[in-house]
Amino acid sequence: MQIIKSTLINKYPELIFGLSTKIGLERTAPYFFNMSLTVADDIETVKQNREAFFKEIGLNSSQIAFQKQIHSDRITVVNEAGLIGESDAMITAKPGIGLAISTADCTSIFIYDKRNRLIAAVHSGWRGTTKKILKKTLIRLKEEYNSRADDLIVYVGPSISQKNYEVGEEIAQQFDKKYLRYENNKIYLDVARANLDMIYNFGVQTNQVEQSPLCSFEEKNLLHSYRRDGKLSGRSLGIIALKVNG
Repeated sequence: MQIIKSTLINKYPELIFGLSTKIGLERTAPYFFNMSLTVADDIETVKQNREAFFKEIGLNSSQIAFQKQIHSDRITVVNEAGLIGESDAMITAKPGIGLAISTADCTSIFIYDKRNRLIAAVHSGWRGTTKKILKKTLIRLKEEYNSRADDLIVYVGPSISQKNYEVGEEIAQQFDKKYLRYENNKIYLDVARANLDMIYNFGVQTNQVEQSPLCSFEEKNLLHSYRRDGKLSGRSLGIIALKVNG
């Protein structure tokens, strides 16, 4: 099994973090090592995949909080594991609960407030980015938990890179031009950059942020990509949790 880790998050032994890839349990095409129950993969296979992945990072299925991601700006405070409903960001201060973000091109962001000992996980595709779900999550951390920029550790997971993310004018016009590149009558959008700017504009310093250099579209042998594979794409899960005895 191949799991993506964060060098930055690994510095904090009180945290659990891992992001699954296509590689695990010798799964093969079309879905490979898939974490999603909403694609046409065999349900029992997916459950086995999930349990193996959770065990590898030190958790089990009864400890994971899942949200139904709907490309919104909804934020849920999580106090117990299980399916928590429709939202695209979760916050918890409770140890032993893994916050799960499902991705196959969208930007995933994982946040740790090291002073207040709380975590957040955000799913931000282009729709969520236009709704500024990440900015709203950071503001909520500040207003409700007194989180300070100096105390935040942030990991931005693999996502589709700008050079592989062609969009139409209708989507492009919802973004500042600095996130767009025009080439051969085509428009390319940098969603990850837009989210990074929300982090930096909040006051988080660059040494507190790690961005994965991996492009989900290009890493054909490693990462799921809906833009590349369409309905035959599986999904990865990124999980962050506070250790019970961390």
